[in-house]
Amino acid sequence: MNLKARGLKRLLSLLVAQTALVAVFAAPVSAETLMDALAQAYTANPTLNAQRAATRATDESVPQALSGYRPQISGSLDGGRTAGRTWRPGGARVDSDAWTASTGVTIQQNIFNGYRTRNGVRQAESGVLSARETLLNTEQNVLYDAAEAYMNVLRDFAILDLNRNNVQLLNEDLRATRERFDVGEVTRTDVALSESRLAGSRSDVSVAEANLKASRAIYRQIIGSEPTKLVPGRPIDRLLPKTLNAALDVGHAEHPASLAALHAYDAAALQVRVVQGELAPTLSVQGNVSGQVDDAYSSGAGTGLGAGSANGTTNSVNASVLGVLTVPIYQGGQEYSRVREAKEILGQRRLEADIVRDQVRAAVVSAWGALEGAKAQIIAAQAQVEASGIALSGVREEYRVGQRTTLDVLNFQQELLNARVTLITAQRDRVVASYAVLQAIGRLNTERLGLKVAKYDAQVHYDQVRDKWFGLRTPDGR
Repeated sequence: MNLKARGLKRLLSLLVAQTALVAVFAAPVSAETLMDALAQAYTANPTLNAQRAATRATDESVPQALSGYRPQISGSLDGGRTAGRTWRPGGARVDSDAWTASTGVTIQQNIFNGYRTRNGVRQAESGVLSARETLLNTEQNVLYDAAEAYMNVLRDFAILDLNRNNVQLLNEDLRATRERFDVGEVTRTDVALSESRLAGSRSDVSVAEANLKASRAIYRQIIGSEPTKLVPGRPIDRLLPKTLNAALDVGHAEHPASLAALHAYDAAALQVRVVQGELAPTLSVQGNVSGQVDDAYSSGAGTGLGAGSANGTTNSVNASVLGVLTVPIYQGGQEYSRVREAKEILGQRRLEADIVRDQVRAAVVSAWGALEGAKAQIIAAQAQVEASGIALSGVREEYRVGQRTTLDVLNFQQELLNARVTLITAQRDRVVASYAVLQAIGRLNTERLGLKVAKYDAQVHYDQVRDKWFGLRTPDGR
């Protein structure tokens, strides 16, 4: 076997190994699936858990608003000593010394306050609904980020393997070129070209390693663990609407960001009523019970009627029930300004709801276009890989018989590598784009994906705290 045949055989064997790397997106390599990663992110992602805590905090606004229906009870206790000396006409002096103590309990119950309590409760409930929709939006954003991070690791790992294999291929190519140079079949220029391509390929390996490290770091940040051997992800087309118009309809009706904006608008409208209620009369009932004990002593000295002494203890108990009607007349104009402010905020919330709807529509159209583009790119990349492989084989045959140069072989080899990288990237984009469409229409959640994970139910905490009259501990014991 001559030098050309031996070199060609080595190169073809490496090309076969390189071609097999493209199958990394089509054949399972371990039991760690994309759905497992999404389930872990749903449970452990700190951004999502922080938003859940924020939602629980918003739940407390309802019992705070309901407190306006409940009585307010306060107690008081005071005590002390007083002493005094008085001079009367004629020179008489009177000394007094008294110990006093009193205690009381006051109960005040609101009867009417311009419907501020009722509207405040409704406003708080709208805020809770808005917070829940914001939580759902955060959930789907985290799930999308997790899917993207998972596919990025797969992509970068496959590209790194392709580049490493290309280094081996170019090493074999350089060795074969040097052997041919030694026997005078090629020139020093051919050897230099092979060395240049090998150096460039090693640089590409370094870049690919850096990209993979970055992707692994983001994976750990979002999902909460280091990626090991990942099973190739698959598109979720079965969960998507059939047409773009259907996707737009779903996004308009169901996207949690839109629903959160609408609930925020409702809360702003109720805030206008709450502030307007400050201009209305208030009526309340106030009950008070108090007791007082006085232990007094007095003495007189001198001449005349002031001489003598007296002491004694007195006890008293008082109780009262009062109806209190307060009619605001003018408090400097603050309430009127706050009403105007609330109306402006209401207008702002209306515009923000329109903005969010437009953003959702743009996101659906963009994600749908990206998905269609990724599908077309895969078809084109597959055709490019197949054609580049055939062209490279032909060029090598022509090179073997002296009809092609070393540069021709290296160029076609690089073209095949680029085509395979493009195919891997398109396969990654195809999967991520399907998740992007599901996110854009507001359906990227545990139920749609069928994740095997305990679903977080915001209603549970709400029911636990809504009617609590007292208590410092949270439902989880803190």
